[in-house]
Amino acid sequence: MGKINPRTLARERRQKRVRKKVKGSPQRPRLCVFRSARHIYAQVIDDVSGRTLVSASTISPDLRDQVKGLKKTEAAKLVGRIVARKAREKGIDKVVFDRNGFLYHGRVQALSSSAREEGLEF
Repeated sequence: MGKINPRTLARERRQKRVRKKVKGSPQRPRLCVFRSARHIYAQVIDDVSGRTLVSASTISPDLRDQVKGLKKTEAAKLVGRIVARKAREKGIDKVVFDRNGFLYHGRVQALSSSAREEGLEF
């Protein structure tokens, strides 16, 4: 067993702390963001049924070509717009935002603000 990264442990602690309060329901699902070194992923999740209702990421086939050549923050804005559009098409207007233990700045903030601009309410 290798070493455990202290940054990963800290994020997992923050994630558990946030997840205690933030729960997605059918009326108001959870918009969960995951950020890796290269990509960003967003899912709208109904925690009651345990189903992902909508998802978008920088590696999804419909976005992969559009993201090429963009900066990571610009790509996050695009993912936020797309996930908000897909959610609105499915009749989802209100969500709770789950930053998933990541700090609310940079790409995470860019994704959430572009989703808000597209019409999702947090």
